[in-house]
Amino acid sequence: MANAAQDLSASLAQIVEKVGQSVVRVEDGRGRPSTGVVWDDSGLIVSASHSQEREDSLEVGLHDGSTVKATLVGFDNSTDVALLKVDQKLPVPTWSDGADLRVGNLVLLLGRPGKTARASLGIASAVGKDEWRTSAGGKVDRYIQADVSRSPGFSGGPLVDMNGNLLGMYSSALARGAHTIIPTPTLKRVLPALQQHGKVQRGFIGVGVYPVRLPDDIAKQLNQEDGVVVVALQPDGPAQKAGLVLGDVLIQLDGKPVTSPGELIGLLDPDKVGKTVTAKVSRAGAVRDVGITVATRG
Repeated sequence: MANAAQDLSASLAQIVEKVGQSVVRVEDGRGRPSTGVVWDDSGLIVSASHSQEREDSLEVGLHDGSTVKATLVGFDNSTDVALLKVDQKLPVPTWSDGADLRVGNLVLLLGRPGKTARASLGIASAVGKDEWRTSAGGKVDRYIQADVSRSPGFSGGPLVDMNGNLLGMYSSALARGAHTIIPTPTLKRVLPALQQHGKVQRGFIGVGVYPVRLPDDIAKQLNQEDGVVVVALQPDGPAQKAGLVLGDVLIQLDGKPVTSPGELIGLLDPDKVGKTVTAKVSRAGAVRDVGITVATRG
């Protein structure tokens, strides 16, 4: 029993030592460092976007104690992902899709809020297979939550399995009351867009909306209790051009329910830009279908 514990202890220390070389400290001049992780050998670093408030003074602290200047390539607040760049090659860790991760598996959360790497041991406490939407409409490929202790400055740090593979990036900003992991497949989808455009391009129809309860007859007809009422329209925007007016209740988009502003944003994926989508709208108690051509969000 003692040997098994010693072997596990030694294995954990080896993982932290190896992966820790790819974990960096991110400073933006506020005195509250966060963590970042090397993404590839070109000097790209992934971190949490909510921690990067000043892009003009970014610095990255490396495992050898040195500090280098960094630039902000792009960020996506809806998935809390930021992409930084340094002019230096750094050790690249092994990123894993984590397809075999199960509830109860041991995991490590790493951070570098100071000069040295820190680690916390715990278990994967929730693992979902389905994608989900953040409150800002970002699509996350699967739900992962880890039962590990978290110190200030760990945001942007990696979740690591017992083979030393990185399962994703830790975020404290996406789910109220929960500390979640942005899985590797989501990073693989978001980061190329940030590198190319500085942001994730999303669809836009030019409306401001607010959640509202549907009348009983419409709710029963469509098997849906909630929609969103249009409270603002961009002049000459896609929705106004399609004939929507203030007070219209948007119920569905391309057959999918719209029950909150975040859900509407989430349905306007980049692949819908330039296409005409069918919006189901209630006006004065009558339900109608309206075609709206999706533009690009500015």
